[in-house]
Amino acid sequence: MNGEAKSRIGFFKCTVRCACMLLCAAFAVSVLSGCACSTSIAQRRNDESATLYVGHVGSSFPTSFMPWLSRDGIAPTVASMLYNTLFSYDDETGGFAPLLAKSWCYVDLDGEPLTVDGTYSGNIDYDAVERYYSGSKEDYMAVRIELFDNVFWTDGEKLTVEDVYYSFDVATDNALSNHAGALAWTADLCHESSGGRLVRQGMFTYDHPDLSGTYPISKSERDTVMYLHVSKVFGAVTTLFNTILILPEHLFKPIVSESEQLNNKNPKGEYLKLYQNPVGCGAWMLNREETNAQTIVLDRNPNYHLKADDGSELYKIERIRILLYLDSNTAVFALRKGYIDILDAAISTNFVKLMENEENIYLSHTDGSGITCLVLNVNPAEPFDNGMKLLLGNKDFRRALALAIDQSELIEKTLDSAGKTASCGLVSKDNALLYETASDILGAPIEERLSEANALLDTLRPERDSDGYRLHEGKRISFEILASPGAQDTVAYLQRQFARIGLEVRFKAAGSAPETTYLYRSDFDMTLQTVILSMANADVMYRAHFVTKERSSNYGKFNDDTITDLIDEMRASLNRDYKISMIKRLQTEIAEAYYKLPLYSADLITAARTDRFSGFERGSGGVFGSDTLKNLKRIADRP
Repeated sequence: MNGEAKSRIGFFKCTVRCACMLLCAAFAVSVLSGCACSTSIAQRRNDESATLYVGHVGSSFPTSFMPWLSRDGIAPTVASMLYNTLFSYDDETGGFAPLLAKSWCYVDLDGEPLTVDGTYSGNIDYDAVERYYSGSKEDYMAVRIELFDNVFWTDGEKLTVEDVYYSFDVATDNALSNHAGALAWTADLCHESSGGRLVRQGMFTYDHPDLSGTYPISKSERDTVMYLHVSKVFGAVTTLFNTILILPEHLFKPIVSESEQLNNKNPKGEYLKLYQNPVGCGAWMLNREETNAQTIVLDRNPNYHLKADDGSELYKIERIRILLYLDSNTAVFALRKGYIDILDAAISTNFVKLMENEENIYLSHTDGSGITCLVLNVNPAEPFDNGMKLLLGNKDFRRALALAIDQSELIEKTLDSAGKTASCGLVSKDNALLYETASDILGAPIEERLSEANALLDTLRPERDSDGYRLHEGKRISFEILASPGAQDTVAYLQRQFARIGLEVRFKAAGSAPETTYLYRSDFDMTLQTVILSMANADVMYRAHFVTKERSSNYGKFNDDTITDLIDEMRASLNRDYKISMIKRLQTEIAEAYYKLPLYSADLITAARTDRFSGFERGSGGVFGSDTLKNLKRIADRP
């Protein structure tokens, strides 16, 4: 390790750990300067209601609550609590759990169900779907959806399939929505509108019928039943079902136009009122009077349609008070001292030892679902197709980088061992259904890998400077790693590891909007990215990561005809077993491309206090999730 790398690693580790040690001394100042909330500790401790106090770390809270407006910070969490999608994805069954809709199925082109028992609510017969649609000349499959009949918007209006129709329709109409993400969500819906004009009809309701009369919808089903045409891809329904938050048609349709688009950058009048006073259909309602720049207050929706098995309220918490903290140190100390009940996000492993033996602190460790990768800009676009980054277009050069990464050291030093190694195929080793062991191609001891990496680079770039760094056209080979400040520790250890093969890397701050500023433009060398690939998102995310070049997760504009063809074949397959086999084959091809180099899969560590509530549950997103909110009980209410 060179002197600079040693110094930088030592500084970052010391900075974080010293911050933890100084929390007690600095707390009086932190509460005033690092916490934007004015809530006193007495407010929580003296609160006898079923109010959950939640801490959130961020620079600010959203001031508008249009559900599609932002995917940053706390906004997606709040939006998903105020509004609902049709279904949620069920990790245990690999299917969809009811939310606004109670059932769905594929149907044939006469509207008859392709289910095991022949009913619209039965389990899907995937063999029947494959047989039927493999022989169909149409470019779509038909899907029937049935909504619950007792869903209401918080202004009292009933939610119907027309709200779903409007939400999906405007999502396909960029002239009205001004929302690029919505176009991706509906990419596999065979329906399109432009400027409010129907271009292709792929959704059918009682009020928007199929003129051929193919899909029968009775008058009694008017509010609840609709049909969709989707691409011949099993994953086509995924984003439609569990990504698009349904909008109230009766409020948005009258004000949305090409001049006043849904994703309005300067909302005024009725727009501003609706943005700031959301009318949702979810389990929670915004308490506008008590919500401000420092606090978001959510009240339980007494008319929410989903109930517990015994008929009681699905969520036992009456109110959620989310408080803003400007830094992690202050938020963690606030939890320790009892200002809040729970933190809504992962905490650093540096804080674990601080809290693991404390009374009334619950620490939740769950396996992370994502794989943190070092993404290489392998195919930079103009005018950034120059400089050292052009070296990354060589696969042998990329392999040398991959060989030099010591995942075990990164996990031990930067995660305090709270994580696990990841395969180059980028599917979690815990995914028993999909994981392909043959894609884990970098399992040799690190010394053997370093020897191979140096041998490769000795062939490609043998010249070195006096410090041992390799040269390109007489200059030291040096790359910048674009990352957030919280990843500086990881970058510092990568700096040490790549120095062993004669390559220099340096940290570069990503800023607040790295996708727009750097990544989509191709203005970067390397960056850190978390990749999640599963059966639920395979049809969408494989293309996003390895095919689509414009404004997608394929930051390095990777292009490989073999991988593209395999992804297209995987997406087009209507045989579930074959689809799984194709995903496994893709893992080996992606591993050997050395484009997104796996660093680790970090555990998710979240924390809560147990002095006011019991029943905290470990969920895929941590303690603050639906499972916990369904299960929590006040200590005072326990038998």
